[in-house]
Amino acid sequence: MTDGLPGELGKLLIGVGLVLVLLGLVFLAAGRLGLGRLPGDIIWRRDNVTIYFPIMTSLILSLLLTLLLWIMQSFSGRS
Repeated sequence: MTDGLPGELGKLLIGVGLVLVLLGLVFLAAGRLGLGRLPGDIIWRRDNVTIYFPIMTSLILSLLLTLLLWIMQSFSGRS
């Protein structure tokens, strides 16, 4: 028996909500760990303009995500 469109939409909204909550927790943890204020992150300020280039933070996040995906792939048995 299928739930139909309302049931599927409800599941989708719950899934999206959970993803948003997890993302919020990740951002809170990252702020407390100092990500975004690392040496190598460039901040350029002039009068009323601030431009932020998170170079080192981007490199670290890229490395961590690459390692995480590599580990997940190796445990799943796919090559």
